Amino acid sequence: MVLAGRRSGMEDFVKATERRKVGQTGLEVTRLGMGCASLGGLYAPVDASTCLATLQAAWDLGLRYFDVAPMYGRGRSEHMLGHFLREQAASDDVAISTKVGRLMVQQRPGRELPPVREKNRLDSGWRNGLPFTEVFDYSYDAIMRSFDDSLQRLGRGGVDILFVHDIGKVTHGEVAEAHWTDLTDGGGFRALSELRDAGIIKGFGLGVNEAEIVLEAMDEVQLDCTLLAGRHTLLEQNANALMQRAVSDGMSIMIGGVFNSGILAARHGGRSKFDYQDAPESVIRKVEELEKVCLSFDVPLAAAAIQFPCRHEAVTSVLIGAKHPDRVRQNVGWFEQPIPDELWQALAEKELV
Repeated sequence: MVLAGRRSGMEDFVKATERRKVGQTGLEVTRLGMGCASLGGLYAPVDASTCLATLQAAWDLGLRYFDVAPMYGRGRSEHMLGHFLREQAASDDVAISTKVGRLMVQQRPGRELPPVREKNRLDSGWRNGLPFTEVFDYSYDAIMRSFDDSLQRLGRGGVDILFVHDIGKVTHGEVAEAHWTDLTDGGGFRALSELRDAGIIKGFGLGVNEAEIVLEAMDEVQLDCTLLAGRHTLLEQNANALMQRAVSDGMSIMIGGVFNSGILAARHGGRSKFDYQDAPESVIRKVEELEKVCLSFDVPLAAAAIQFPCRHEAVTSVLIGAKHPDRVRQNVGWFEQPIPDELWQALAEKELV
């Protein structure tokens, strides 16, 4: 693992509001960013007033990087974020990323929607999402339409970063190759390059849960950044090849899913979810070992989990979702809690990281 700016025997302390550059784009984002999936009502409804209060808490604490996607609430999260930012006097002092690869549509005469594979029916988890159906499309025209649609929902003239959302075998299975062909031969990457070259966006990359597809994409096109969820966390480090190449190629990594679906932040007796499913015993045992070491230094497991990704020099920002202002404040507290270097050394000695 490549560590950045760490001194033996000292306590690490990183401010959530500290800014880092994104690749070679000139764009800067705060070290802690706000992921807006939860505002779409993922697994539980979130009313509009709570959404806005949650965003306000993030803003008041100095977070200026917000990540959203058409999928989140089937358009609802983009609407909520756009409404909030329009009310902020200093809303130009913000970085926004959204995603492409899914169109939010309705069936109507003259347009028959393709069947949605159950593996991809993620929108069933949106408890108060908008009445649309997601259709995967990574072609040139679809990328451009998705971008335009997002600007309409956000009510903004532009965004900073576009991530290609959930491309790869983990999401698409037997149809992954067809979607990849749309992105490569079908002009999806060309659309993103044209937007970047025209200065309409500052950069683009992939927003995925698997590292291998990012390496393949880096062989096809220049990526400015990647949003990687769940693969470089305190619990698992399965993206070492990607992390090293990101350093050598000057590509920034944003890390999501630092709690691995909640198990690294769950209270005792609470849910034990890993990768959106019930955690296997082997994972539960490792979490218990991690927590034992953390508690021996009087550090909450969640604090170590939220800070761990920033120890790698490739990581520009960590994205944390929240459904309530109190959770935002708790996340910032965990992120800024001083952690002694000896804790990381102890985890390494026990081969836990």
